[in-house]
Amino acid sequence: MSNEIQNFEKQFEEIHNVIVFHRTKALVDVNEESLQMSWKVGQIVSLRLKSKEWGSKVVTQLSEYLRAKDPTLKGYSRRNLYNMVMFYEAYSSTEFYSRVASLSFPLSVQTASAQINTEIVQTASAQMPKVLTLTTFSNHIEILNRCKDVERQIFYIIYANREHLKYKELQRCILNDTFGSLMGDKKNLSIGLKSAYPQSVAQFKDRAFIDFLNLPSRHSEKQLHKGILEHIKQFILELGKDFLFVDSEYPLQVGGSIFKIDLLFYHRGLQCLVAIELKAKHFKPEYIGQLEFYLEALDRDVRRSNENPSIGILLCPSADHSVVEYAMSRSLCPTMVA
Repeated sequence: MSNEIQNFEKQFEEIHNVIVFHRTKALVDVNEESLQMSWKVGQIVSLRLKSKEWGSKVVTQLSEYLRAKDPTLKGYSRRNLYNMVMFYEAYSSTEFYSRVASLSFPLSVQTASAQINTEIVQTASAQMPKVLTLTTFSNHIEILNRCKDVERQIFYIIYANREHLKYKELQRCILNDTFGSLMGDKKNLSIGLKSAYPQSVAQFKDRAFIDFLNLPSRHSEKQLHKGILEHIKQFILELGKDFLFVDSEYPLQVGGSIFKIDLLFYHRGLQCLVAIELKAKHFKPEYIGQLEFYLEALDRDVRRSNENPSIGILLCPSADHSVVEYAMSRSLCPTMVA
């Protein structure tokens, strides 16, 4: 029976993709119309303000007029009208258009239909850039309020789409500098990981913020492990939404001995198992040997024929970056330290 199900899995997945595509498209269409409305309102108000035809008092009067004209209208407060102005002015700037046309992040945005290349073609300044439709208006306002350079703005627009981030989730990513964590110089990845998974450079963060665990400054691995299990949803959001939790203390039998992986995940995008080892102490190079041993056991005895080689992540509270770089430089196993 299991073989029959496996034979139909690709066909089932095709139907699933059709459903997801059309459900997503309906939401995208609604979002795009909402953004177009905000763009055009922001454009009109911006031009009136710049020409000195209007002042801030007139914007307040506009808000009151819209609410009196149609009480069902929501989202047209004085503050939100200025948000629309900011939305239009920031994204219609020459700098934004030129950077959108030239930037190429090592990051693709997976949608139900296809992959969207991050090199978006420049359009006429009167039109709203297509890249803006990748996320919601509230997310755009959060990005604009917290990110002043265009490179970060474009990154978070794309990242919010890829990870399907809601407002609070995006806010946390920006405050924790996900841009720096993903786009920095990744010397914490082994040559084996970079070789087997070139795309992993832009998918795995070099640090994870687990402040939501509320652990004391000095804590044990047991406390860390227990805290993560109690907040597994937040932990997955921190890692990335492509991570699916498999098990805790996953047993591996090698010879007559049983070894246990702290946390075992499956990564949907890379289609592989991900073993995570937790350490409550400063990084030591010998930790990598233990992780590589686990990966060998996973690939020999657990990995399925349709899955890619397993990846290992070592989570430590601190590390000497030079020591990490030396440890990773000759490791042929797909491992990383965060």
